[in-house]
Amino acid sequence: MWERGGVNVRLEVDLALVGGGGAASLVLAALDRHGVRDLRIAVVDPVRRRGQDRTWAFWGHPDTDLDPLLSASWHQVEVVTPARRRVLDLTPLRYAMLRSGPVYDRAAAAEQRLTARRIVAPAETVIDEGDRVLVRCGDGSVVRAGWVLDSRPRPPARAGRTTWLQHFRGWWLEADRPVFDPRRAVLMDFRTPQPPRGVSFGYLLPVNDRYALVEYTEFSPGLLTDAGYDTALVGYRDLLGLDPTGLRIREVENGVIPMTDAPFPARPSSRVVRLGTAGGATRPSTGFTFSAMHRQADQIARALAAGRPPVPRPAYPARHRWMDAVALRALDSGGVGGPDFFDRLFDRNPAERVLRFLDGVTTPTEEIAIMNSTRLGPMIAATVGDAAHRARDRLRPVRPAPAIPAAVVGGPVPPRADPPA
Repeated sequence: MWERGGVNVRLEVDLALVGGGGAASLVLAALDRHGVRDLRIAVVDPVRRRGQDRTWAFWGHPDTDLDPLLSASWHQVEVVTPARRRVLDLTPLRYAMLRSGPVYDRAAAAEQRLTARRIVAPAETVIDEGDRVLVRCGDGSVVRAGWVLDSRPRPPARAGRTTWLQHFRGWWLEADRPVFDPRRAVLMDFRTPQPPRGVSFGYLLPVNDRYALVEYTEFSPGLLTDAGYDTALVGYRDLLGLDPTGLRIREVENGVIPMTDAPFPARPSSRVVRLGTAGGATRPSTGFTFSAMHRQADQIARALAAGRPPVPRPAYPARHRWMDAVALRALDSGGVGGPDFFDRLFDRNPAERVLRFLDGVTTPTEEIAIMNSTRLGPMIAATVGDAAHRARDRLRPVRPAPAIPAAVVGGPVPPRADPPA
């Protein structure tokens, strides 16, 4: 420890990861994978992440560094509406499920190989001094870093024109006999009762014929009560024709993800880069985050391996953020119904194009085809309304962002003989 400007500096590093969740875990693994061995690295987080505290689902090409960690993957998925059941062949893509435990374990092993130093304390302040960044920690220590990658949750820079939440509850169900089809996942099932303002759907991700994640999700402005989520899940379980007497709830997962056109600045200062939702990795129109975090982790590692600053590309192109703002506005106004919106996308485009669009990696030509799939009248009205709102925002003081509930994900719960009835 030494003195610098009256501050007790305990650790001097090239790179500090502030926050140790999914985004930081992916960065550590990518640094290890790309052979970055000459950097001094610190991880600042009050919790050592272990076990299954969350589940990520995403699509992409097979044969990536994630393949050994996956719980399951599917080349076919179903999109279901009250009118029809559509089976989509995702080839050459696949839909995959990844639980957090293997991600955290791989990151811990990478952390050791990288000889990273861990500060088990919260980061209380992050101060960019121009040439270095000072991170003051809750245990009284100070880390002085060349660069900081900050993945801690935080509100947007200002209020959005539309602010919804993706909120959900899932049951990990174990059956006493084969009841699930492990060859196919249910991506979206819109037969659930639709909320007065918003969109709801269920989905089913089978690991094998006796074990699956069954989840109820809403895109809407507000949360449900605990009883409300359980009631919705009971209804969806019954809709799937699952007999509760032969099922056991092994785990429960809950989550809240922002869906808003509010800005999340990825570069708040010259040497601080934000990752995850705080850095704009959450797609406003869908709530998907994982693929963007994975892409950015690889970009950061490649940059550092080449001696460049660890600054990834924006999670999504600016035109996609604009299209998301328009889509959210159309859904929020009721001009476009959620089930109809997604049904038309999958009905009028190849599944691969829709999934790549939702992931933010399509070309402008493909995006024109996507936009032509929607109901043009309501989308034009939403586009005009969005433009007018943007013009008003430029003339008004910046509005503070409303509080967005932090994601809450539950781990294992005591097994029940039966799900709630």
